[in-house]
Amino acid sequence: MKTLMQSLEGLRLKDIPWRRLTTAYGRATQMPELIEQRRFREIASLIEHQGTLWQATPWTLLFLLRRSAGRRIGELPEDERFLYASVWEAARQHDESGEPLPSYPDDPLELLRDRRLLWPEEEDEEADEGCWMEEEPPGYDPSSFAAYFVYSRRLLEEAFPEDAAEERWIEQEGGR
Repeated sequence: MKTLMQSLEGLRLKDIPWRRLTTAYGRATQMPELIEQRRFREIASLIEHQGTLWQATPWTLLFLLRRSAGRRIGELPEDERFLYASVWEAARQHDESGEPLPSYPDDPLELLRDRRLLWPEEEDEEADEGCWMEEEPPGYDPSSFAAYFVYSRRLLEEAFPEDAAEERWIEQEGGR
């Protein structure tokens, strides 16, 4: 059986509709540039905020982890460890919340294929504010929201299997 990373190996940075995905502070339009420049602290503040993971989180992790997978967490730069520790901690807290996990798509690409889960093509702050006021903003139904946590954790576990088993990144960051 293929791992999540293996099942997504043909996916390229330009294949992701970044401008139609959200982060903690708006659209993920600039994410490809941030990923290419490996601006880990800035990325961390966008993909994890106060224990919440966002639409762009698993996709961002996928591209960052492709470069880091197979290494030990302690070999990575501090800012990169911080990013992964932040996401890991959010996913762990979500797992331990006691909330039942809703069913989520088996294929993560469904989160990109289903246009109802994506934000409008045109970026408009006022329209985006209206979307956030909806009962379920695009891509934040319980199923999709759970998927961001599940897929993000799986990607980290696959990239750093030994460290994940020992929860070593938490240790590396002193609990954050």
